[in-house]
Amino acid sequence: MKYAHLGDLHLGAWRDQKMRDLSTKAFLKAIDLCITQNVDFILFAGDLFNTSLPSLDTLKVVAKKLKELLDKNIPVYTIAGSHDFSPSGKTMIDVLENAGLLINVCKGKIDPETKELHLRFTIDGKTGAKITGVLGRRGLLDKTYYESLQREILETEPGYKIFLFHTAVTELMPDHLALMESQPISVFPRQFNYYAGGHIHHPTKKEIEGYGLATYSGALFPNNFQEVEKYGHGGFYLITVDNGTPGMAMQNVQWIPVEVIKHIPVVLDCTGKAPEAIGLEIVSVLENRDLTDCLLTLRLKGVINSGKIGDINFKEIFEQLSVRGAYHILRNTAKLQSEEFEEIAVNENAENLEEALIAEHLQQVSLFDLETEKELTRTLLTVLNTTKQEGENVGDFQTRVEGEMNKLFGI
Repeated sequence: MKYAHLGDLHLGAWRDQKMRDLSTKAFLKAIDLCITQNVDFILFAGDLFNTSLPSLDTLKVVAKKLKELLDKNIPVYTIAGSHDFSPSGKTMIDVLENAGLLINVCKGKIDPETKELHLRFTIDGKTGAKITGVLGRRGLLDKTYYESLQREILETEPGYKIFLFHTAVTELMPDHLALMESQPISVFPRQFNYYAGGHIHHPTKKEIEGYGLATYSGALFPNNFQEVEKYGHGGFYLITVDNGTPGMAMQNVQWIPVEVIKHIPVVLDCTGKAPEAIGLEIVSVLENRDLTDCLLTLRLKGVINSGKIGDINFKEIFEQLSVRGAYHILRNTAKLQSEEFEEIAVNENAENLEEALIAEHLQQVSLFDLETEKELTRTLLTVLNTTKQEGENVGDFQTRVEGEMNKLFGI
């Protein structure tokens, strides 16, 4: 048996068209690699799209590629991620499943007496692998699903088992995200062969006693400047299983890089330099580099000794680099300041910043208890994080948003 584990594709996330094209290219290349490797099936561990209602252009590309997999008898099993999820219950994951292009394995029911969540397995027709999982929600709102999860039945089920999840797990958190809110792996059912994770954009692989091999595949393509700078590209896991002895399945897990463009990172300390000198240094540092079809990340930091940051002629600099063949240039000046201004510390991770702001302003009005207010706030932000869809007029857009808010507040 051979299968692939992809996560956090976030198709449509980049506003810049050139970066969006690279993200799409990474998706297409990854699927082609899966086909070449003759996988039996593919796992998407959440956040296939960056929003619950992606653009038609993005949807067309995905649907066409999923149809190619369907024609080759390679099923796709998925769960909704924190970005795929919609409080209204309407997501493109459901549309693609109804079209027969993928299978959502987060399925089950709530026991009316015990209030426990009973998940059921989806069984792969070719391999017999048993797959289930829990969808992801922003702000760790998926925690309630795990708290009510009936784990014993899942744990005693025989056979090769896969658990898909899209949440932050304490034991799997990388050092640079150690302070991020997470939950222990003890909330998961035990005795699965493979735990396929999404949500954390850092490739991670760890064997945990009593559970099995738990992984994050990382983002298939970097989703912001920091990720491009840190990783350069994304990838996925390829899992090969030797079922030789019943109950003793041996598996080899290999991380497959998906590099669609060469990345050149540049970090400059601009302390004590004038805007004009900074511009010349950027060009000078790259003078002997082949920039043809390369993606550049330019991070500037320090305190300039005169003028303003806006005096750096980025337009002219980027034009020079583009003439030399650079595909695209991303810049970050968050840690650059002029002597006239005091530095303001900002958390560069948008979701962490959002969580910090929510925590800071909770309980200013005592309408709900702390946890209820926190959950309502997070969910309301998710509802409002939407845009007018193609073909949708302003009136319909307003009605849709109001309807989702009414559902949230039970109006």
